[in-house]
Amino acid sequence: MTDPVLDSYFVSHGAPTLALDPGATGEFWQRLGAELPRPRAVLAVSAHWATAAPEVSAAAKPDTIHDFYGFPEPLYRIFYPAPGAPALGERVAALLGAAGLACTIDRDRGLDHGAWVPLRSMFPAADVPVVQLAVQPQLDALWHQRLGAALAPLRSEGVLILASGGAVHNLREVAWHGGETPEWAREFDEWLAAALAAGREGDLVGWQRKAPQARRAHPTPEHFLPLFVALGAAGPGARGTRLFQGFTLGSMSMAAFRFAA
Repeated sequence: MTDPVLDSYFVSHGAPTLALDPGATGEFWQRLGAELPRPRAVLAVSAHWATAAPEVSAAAKPDTIHDFYGFPEPLYRIFYPAPGAPALGERVAALLGAAGLACTIDRDRGLDHGAWVPLRSMFPAADVPVVQLAVQPQLDALWHQRLGAALAPLRSEGVLILASGGAVHNLREVAWHGGETPEWAREFDEWLAAALAAGREGDLVGWQRKAPQARRAHPTPEHFLPLFVALGAAGPGARGTRLFQGFTLGSMSMAAFRFAA
């Protein structure tokens, strides 16, 4: 029996506190996990692992990384004991290498909150193996789209490519105690959804010049770059369908997208 070809996805993972109070975003993640064909493994592309060159994890039993500070103490008692997939890590490195994108393997790296927070809602039994792929914030959207394109064969091998970042992510302008969503955040969020739905690849890879409020929506690019890996993995001419829309902490978008050619 052959594996179904899986679409690739991007989710906005929000603040770590979603692990304690998932709300509507967590309910969406639960539905998504239940509706998807069960993957053999997940390749999580998280904004919270940044490297100078491509790296993939290959730990057999990845630790739960609590890579945040100053949050409620119960957060640090949450663990997500999903198994790793060393063979998948090797496969990722081989695919990237074949595309001329040299990739090293980290055999100790655990799962950061960009991976385990959404996965904890999607696959609560923690029984789907997970590896992570790093992003390179000093490189551009086109580079990350190229990474994704090299990994497209994984979609036919039962691997769910799950990119995790933020559709709008500016920590200097979040309302930590709640507040109205500012117009600049909505403007960028809607531009992104429209550009993905229309497959406007030139606008997307040139987002820092093309998108309204780009610098305000993403003062640094690391939370946006995972989206381009998922987009590239979907193949030439891919478009993105918005599956979830909403904001938290005022300006932080929780938008999620499915990509398919």
